[in-house]
Amino acid sequence: MSAFLFNFFLLTTEVGGAHGESGWDKFLHFYNEYLNYPGFEAWRFFNLALFVAIMIYLLKKPLTEAFKAKRETIRAELIKAEEERQAALAQLTTTEAKLARLDAEAQAIHQRAEMEANAEKSRIQEQTEFEISKLREQANGEIERKNKLARLELRRFTAEESIRLAEEKIRREINAEKDAQLVRASIQSIGGLN
Repeated sequence: MSAFLFNFFLLTTEVGGAHGESGWDKFLHFYNEYLNYPGFEAWRFFNLALFVAIMIYLLKKPLTEAFKAKRETIRAELIKAEEERQAALAQLTTTEAKLARLDAEAQAIHQRAEMEANAEKSRIQEQTEFEISKLREQANGEIERKNKLARLELRRFTAEESIRLAEEKIRREINAEKDAQLVRASIQSIGGLN
């Protein structure tokens, strides 16, 4: 629009003025030579500057409000992120403390387990020695009992064998005559016949 006004102004002054080389002609020559160069027209830059100024004037308040709101949102998010960071650091510190305690507890448990294992080993050794002595006593008792039983069996066998041998000897040596003599001697010893 400004280009139209500017060109209209130029046309009206050219028609109404003298055709000599005046200051205006020099300006037109300068304008056409340098400012109206194809691709570099000054009126385009003027239009752009005017458009930007109007847009800035119209959008300044809404954009300012939007930027303020965005800035407050970002500030709130930064504060929230800092709080979360602090909470995470506190939790990390707590977790590291727990890990340190866990290491100490693991060492204590390991030492306690080692002490219990040594105590259990000693108890098992004592119990084993006790069981060994008990088994020895039982074995000695069993050997003694078997020994007595064997002696008793041997005595009984010896007695039975002695009786059997004595019976055989007596049967061989006693005949009917000796048997009658023995019977009479036995009767006399008890008091005779009635």
